[in-house]
Amino acid sequence: MTNSTQAPTTAAEWDALDPLAKFRSEFHIPLQDDGSPQVYFVGNSLGLQPVKTAELLNEELENWRRLGVRGHFTGRFPWMPYHEFLTSAMAFLVGARDEEVVMMNSLTANLHLMMATFYRPDDRKRKILIESHAFPSDHYAVESQIRWHGLDPRDALIVVEPEYGQTTLEMDQVVKVIRREANELALVLLPGVQYYTGQVFDIERLTDEAHHHGVTIGFDLAHAAGNLRMHLHQWRPDFAVWCSYKYLNGGPGSVGGCFVHKRHAANTNLPRLAGWWGHDKQSRFRMETVFEPIPTAEGWQLSNPPILSLAAIRASLDVFRRAGGMEPLADKTRAMTSFFRKLLRERLSGRIEIITPEGPGCQLSLRVIDPKISGRQVKEQLDLSGFATDWREPNVIRAAPVPLYNQFQEIERFVNRLVEIFG
Repeated sequence: MTNSTQAPTTAAEWDALDPLAKFRSEFHIPLQDDGSPQVYFVGNSLGLQPVKTAELLNEELENWRRLGVRGHFTGRFPWMPYHEFLTSAMAFLVGARDEEVVMMNSLTANLHLMMATFYRPDDRKRKILIESHAFPSDHYAVESQIRWHGLDPRDALIVVEPEYGQTTLEMDQVVKVIRREANELALVLLPGVQYYTGQVFDIERLTDEAHHHGVTIGFDLAHAAGNLRMHLHQWRPDFAVWCSYKYLNGGPGSVGGCFVHKRHAANTNLPRLAGWWGHDKQSRFRMETVFEPIPTAEGWQLSNPPILSLAAIRASLDVFRRAGGMEPLADKTRAMTSFFRKLLRERLSGRIEIITPEGPGCQLSLRVIDPKISGRQVKEQLDLSGFATDWREPNVIRAAPVPLYNQFQEIERFVNRLVEIFG
């Protein structure tokens, strides 16, 4: 992160040498009641609004006002191909080829579309493997897909759990279950980053293991996209889905993203739930009733996407582009979380337990272990002091310093406040 021959030691030194510091001014930082900025550590739940977002939204509102339906085909960014203006930037962030990525729908809708294609149970292979603390929406989607095929989740759902006394899963353990169940596994669905613990999963290793046994594998990258260095094309998962309102700063409920590896994306014979927007672009307006899928990830699109949401995402992707993509961001993340861990261990040992394993990623999940105060009380005190974090039942505070807009000195202030709360 720095070319200095001597590594920084204080928060102020880190911030002074941070080449990404200038991008903080390109986001709207929420304010406290007294007008001072919050310390906002919840980009893992809802990313902040880029300053440029309003400009791009207003541009499309103005086009709608002036042009009406002609806006689909005229202007700087016509609406008909608008989603294509995001493809290269998004593919770059997740390490994919352009033809493997499309921005469409929402995360769970995309997950269902992917399972409609890639979960094809038969008499021998019918089971789906997930992790025990999968995000509820993923769990619901998987169980409903199993039932849709006339199967019983009690027989067709494999849930891998951490070893007794452990909070997180070992990758060796997941591999062991894949090997044990391979003959009956139709699909493995795992997170890129576990939402509760912040644990990063080894996508490449798990993909290699699943494919070695002829098992399809997909990933929920909701907490990974815009957070981790990824190389999806090289790692070769069959599919992946993500949202864009967390680290990607696309706004609440913004359009999701989908990855289909090239070896599948080009296969127009794959079964799918089809829609008009996934039909061949050259013949789409002939209004014929025989579906001809686009031979890319776009072939899974259903309907024309919401332009205003895409405009907001485009504003954020422009910031990522100018910041240099995930390489410098991931470097800063590593430095920030290392600094964060160091302060917590030095000043709050025996009071705060970090349940997030060492590794990449912005999020640290913190468990209060001081018997004199509850985690909920600590969270409430942080809220009152202008420190925005995220609470997850039963006892975890999630704090995620984001490299585009958070500072090392904010981490220091956060730990100082924790020390005061514990007294």
